[in-house]
Amino acid sequence: MEWDSGNAAWMLTASSLVLLMTPGLALFYGGMSRAKSVLNMMMMSFGVMGIVGVIYILWGWSMSYGTQSVGGIFNNPFESFGLSGVIYDAGGEWIEGLGAYPQIIDIAFQVTFAIITTALISGALAERVKFSAWMIFAGIWVTLAYFPMAHMVWGGGLLSGAEGSIAAALFGVDADGVANTAPIDFAGGTVVHINAGIAALVLALVIGKRRGFGRVPMKPHNLTLTMLGAGLLWFGWFGFNAGSAFAADGLAGWAWVNTTAATAAAILGWLAVERIRDGHATSLGAASGVVAGLVAITPAAGALNPVGSLVLGAIAGVACAYAVGLKYRLGFDDSLDVVGVHLVGGLVGTVLIGFLAVDGSVFFSDGHLGFGGFEQLAIQVIIALVALVFSGVITWLVAIAIKATVGWRITEESEISGIDLTEHGESAYEGIAAGRFATEGK
Repeated sequence: MEWDSGNAAWMLTASSLVLLMTPGLALFYGGMSRAKSVLNMMMMSFGVMGIVGVIYILWGWSMSYGTQSVGGIFNNPFESFGLSGVIYDAGGEWIEGLGAYPQIIDIAFQVTFAIITTALISGALAERVKFSAWMIFAGIWVTLAYFPMAHMVWGGGLLSGAEGSIAAALFGVDADGVANTAPIDFAGGTVVHINAGIAALVLALVIGKRRGFGRVPMKPHNLTLTMLGAGLLWFGWFGFNAGSAFAADGLAGWAWVNTTAATAAAILGWLAVERIRDGHATSLGAASGVVAGLVAITPAAGALNPVGSLVLGAIAGVACAYAVGLKYRLGFDDSLDVVGVHLVGGLVGTVLIGFLAVDGSVFFSDGHLGFGGFEQLAIQVIIALVALVFSGVITWLVAIAIKATVGWRITEESEISGIDLTEHGESAYEGIAAGRFATEGK
């Protein structure tokens, strides 16, 4: 067949943009860490790029997408093991993807999602876990939590709108076998953010707090790195959201504009909270507001209009700005605010689709303001709750298994001297190797 080179070029660009998000995340998290742990924080992201990149080719695509679904939860990991049978057809021709281009481009796009989702979790574990334990966890978690979630939502499983899904059972199907009210998760509210966010919370509870948490200052050591990382994340997110249109078309442009609108509004919402509550609008708040808006619009980028995206972003900015303080009230050490931003932002974005989607939501019907139905809201709440429970249970089981075997924690002495030196034999800045900052909380 004749391929659409424009769509192919756009999707390869989008894939590259999403891959860039993980080094961007490394900068974002690295700047938020203390000086004696910045390299370890960045290595956790780069390590994920290695292990998930390998696993995805071997069995990740097969578990996520295919024709041999196991209970609508995951696909047979051996159906296309090593990408067998999904690149060329029997005649040696490229298999078609989602946008009149070869399917290998879809594979390139999807592996970047698996990488960034797993890397997001690392922000909750800063400065206290063995690098080996993290790498083991990353490989097991992406297999048991991410790939099944991708299959359930995007691969025609239980959380999709396909026949046999929860939505189909609740609302029936049309003549094509599609649920009359299908869940909306355009680019990963459940698959990415709720999935990673609840995993971060579970790990923070299982592993425990950093030494001195709540007593020793643990301020970001380099907010310049954090703001640069936030900028790269925003840039890469256009591949994340606009790329999820799977074509260089109007829907991609719609998602691009909605992504910008929500992110801009979230920055203002976060800074307003800081200014009113604390008296200062901070650079960390601006960077965090960027991520909060991006997270919230991810599932909704193709479903809202630009004004609705402004509303969603503002709500997410305010909600996440307050949510990041919960760790101090509830006593869990979510080191770099993965729970407050990704879990809360993912929930806000996923659920508010039920109120703000331009068609069939509570406040819109056929693209116009008006009091609509509650079916969309109901299914959005259901998929969010299922994602929470599924990922939470899987993460807890994996975390407990690792705790009972190889163990999670570095020694107390290593935490004091700095995880960079003890885990990697390196230090980011002159003087840290000698422990100069160990007693200063840096």
